[in-house]
Amino acid sequence: MSKVLVISTSLRAKSNSEFLTERLTAGAREAGHEVEVVSLKGKTMGFCVGCLACQKTQECVLKDDANLLAEKVKGADTVVFATPIYYYEMSGQMKTLLDRLNPLFPTDYKFRNVYMLSVAAEDEAFVPERAEAGLQGWVDCFEKAEFVDSLFCGGINDAGEAAGNDRAAERAYRFGASLK
Repeated sequence: MSKVLVISTSLRAKSNSEFLTERLTAGAREAGHEVEVVSLKGKTMGFCVGCLACQKTQECVLKDDANLLAEKVKGADTVVFATPIYYYEMSGQMKTLLDRLNPLFPTDYKFRNVYMLSVAAEDEAFVPERAEAGLQGWVDCFEKAEFVDSLFCGGINDAGEAAGNDRAAERAYRFGASLK
């Protein structure tokens, strides 16, 4: 099976996306994958300054937690980004991380499969489209990688609410079990 890295991007206490990440992780482990979960909570991560030095050095000039995260992404077979949907888009901290993963572009990165789990108060089918498009744009820069699939769990708002939503928990578990 594959080495799966799951990145939980919510900073909220009792995060719904974090709870569903736990269910996804359980499904992935049950399917035989080696799974590591990293949360952005407590991480220090500055904004990309656009200097492009990383394209020559393969490392960022900013010295913070994004460098360690980039190494973890580089070595995973499969990467899953879990994000709350804010104003019909991925969380700002997820976007910042994607920008800071720019040093991976010229490297011999290992990841091939990219997935997204998203959660929002709204539950219309179109809600995750912009977040998915943003992640697809990032994946498009890595020609050996593919945005394989996305799971959206809508209608979940208050902190901790996902823990009482058996349907969403089961969907997240099955999504994790289906990872490549």
